[in-house]
Amino acid sequence: MVLEVKNLTKSFHGQQVLKGIDLSVDAGDATVILGPSGAGKTTLLRCMNFLETADGGEITFDGRTRPIQEMTKKEIRAYRMNTAFVFQGFNLFLNKNALANVTEGLTVVRKTDKATAKRIGMEALARVGLADHADKYPHQLSGGQQQRVAIARALATDPEIIFFDEPTSALDPELTGEVLSVMRSLAADGMTMLIVTHEIEFARTVSNRIVFMEDGRVVEAGETKRIFTHPEKERTTAFLKLQETLSKEEEQP
Repeated sequence: MVLEVKNLTKSFHGQQVLKGIDLSVDAGDATVILGPSGAGKTTLLRCMNFLETADGGEITFDGRTRPIQEMTKKEIRAYRMNTAFVFQGFNLFLNKNALANVTEGLTVVRKTDKATAKRIGMEALARVGLADHADKYPHQLSGGQQQRVAIARALATDPEIIFFDEPTSALDPELTGEVLSVMRSLAADGMTMLIVTHEIEFARTVSNRIVFMEDGRVVEAGETKRIFTHPEKERTTAFLKLQETLSKEEEQP
């Protein structure tokens, strides 16, 4: 097991958004979190990478369990040095080219020498199919290419797990495929990933585990094939049927 949280809770302005979440990710898992808007999916992901501070619960990473509220800044920094986060909106530096965006964390945070950082950065860009775009700035790239640069930036740090928060939600439909293709390749290579997405077919064909959330709780979790063919909860069944109907409607001319 790479990562586990137990009884994770989070409130905003007195409203409880996460209501005691239990979730674990094993090495090599491609785990997809599904659920309706407002389920708490993104909040969960952000709490699991300390972009938000959870109110309670415990976290286990690399075999060490700690109450979340007792994690020190030093412990959080060490944890985040071994994880990576891919955002909905790319979060690239507009004044830096693709290679500089990928290597910034290596040279500034990890103090990697420039020659080594450049080699790692070019390898990461090649892995997402953008080695020949290393000198281009964000405004010269499509949305799909910008998101692939963001994925390369995550890969460059050699993380134990990558969190993806709706990585295609800011993209036009025709650009979504190139990002999902990269993620399929990462899953095939055994990259450990925890993914919030609305892409049902991607979830069905790429993930090995599904977590279905609603109203701040995990309704059902399990192996992908079982969830899609024999879900145990009526709410899971209803959600998946609705999503499949919507997908078919989108495919119609």
